[in-house]
Amino acid sequence: MILGQVIGQVIATIKDESMHGRKLLITQLLNHKREPIGRPQVALEVVHAGIGDFVFLVRARDASFAVVPNAPADLAIVGIIDHWDTIDPASLELPFGETWFT
Repeated sequence: MILGQVIGQVIATIKDESMHGRKLLITQLLNHKREPIGRPQVALEVVHAGIGDFVFLVRARDASFAVVPNAPADLAIVGIIDHWDTIDPASLELPFGETWFT
């Protein structure tokens, strides 16, 4: 999954039939420090997200599976983030030779 923030909305009067009733939102992809990554991208909205919301996004074939029947989408919003805590990625590394299973 990809982290992002909704920053705008797109209005499309003509679109594929499987996308009728769905919003197209402009999203800014983010890293774990909430810093922008790359340029804003348009995503198909399926979970009632709005401008300013932090969201989870999926790409490629996973994005088309977010809508039934499958829509021709390359990026889709599949979750809204309510609370976000981050940890230092180095604290997740195991010492050499140790294995933990979840």
